Amino acid sequence: MTRSRATLADVARRAGLSKTAASMVLNGREGTRLSAEAHRRVFAAAAELGYRPNVAARSLRTQKSSTLAFISDIVATTRFAGDMIRGALDAAREHDHVLLIAETQGDESFEQHAIDAMLDRRVDGVIYAAMATRQLVVPAALLTQPVVLLNAASGSEACVLPDDEQAGHTVAAALIEAGHSHRVGLIGRNRLKEADPEVSLAARARLRGIERALAAAGTRLGASVPCQDWLPEHGYMAMQSLLRKRTRPTAVICMNDRLAFGAYQALAEAGLGIPQDMSVVSFDDDAIASWLRPGLSTAALPHEQMGRRAVELLLADAKVDRCLVPMPLRRRGSVGPPPAS
Repeated sequence: MTRSRATLADVARRAGLSKTAASMVLNGREGTRLSAEAHRRVFAAAAELGYRPNVAARSLRTQKSSTLAFISDIVATTRFAGDMIRGALDAAREHDHVLLIAETQGDESFEQHAIDAMLDRRVDGVIYAAMATRQLVVPAALLTQPVVLLNAASGSEACVLPDDEQAGHTVAAALIEAGHSHRVGLIGRNRLKEADPEVSLAARARLRGIERALAAAGTRLGASVPCQDWLPEHGYMAMQSLLRKRTRPTAVICMNDRLAFGAYQALAEAGLGIPQDMSVVSFDDDAIASWLRPGLSTAALPHEQMGRRAVELLLADAKVDRCLVPMPLRRRGSVGPPPAS
């Protein structure tokens, strides 16, 4: 036989109070003038009976569903960025909200279907997320209610982004601190990524930070190798190109970890050691970065913190236009002093 769900009336009866009084205690309303003992009896009764509030009834009363939407392009099925959802889920739970998740795979018709389905469920707000940090256009249907962009930006909506510029400064400063005041190379220049914010917001921001740190130290970038994309094979070929130069760098900044993976392979094939022959530093903190030998020093993308912050902004009373989340440097074994001349 199925056990019936405990009601507010059951709690009030067990606590020896009116239904109104029990409701005020459970909802934390001030000014009830009830004794501490009465509060204790209400909470004890609720625990004993396994009472859970009727969310549907509360939604009718408050016009709030305690439900948030998370709509993304390909975040949900990527291992690397799945922490965004974990952070958002944790924050939603802590604020007594449920997160509904939909992934569009870049299909506009499916995206519209997902948006309609979320709005039909009267969500209290929407997190609109992107896998690649970029500028995008928010669908007009989402602008009828609170929306926060995650790992993306647009004209005027609140957004949460990794602080890529400060990360660029941090990785370059790490090399300068290790003694690489000159001959710092760069792998991963990409004109399209740097020029078009709809392709990438990270590339130009990281480059600005790198150049700012080097300028403050009275130096500038040395050899720079462009890459068609930020994949291991491109990092491999770029490092081979640097090694063919008459004066090769003592340290190299890779624009992401995948480029660094390829650079590691090229250095190994050339019989060169990291960091004794060349230091390598990068961005993202891919899961493999800590498994390389030596471990790769890299500025970590704070996906979990970003997801959490997006929920907090969505539920906050104060409006914040842009939130930049720090990218901490994971210091491992790939950075050391420059080799003796």
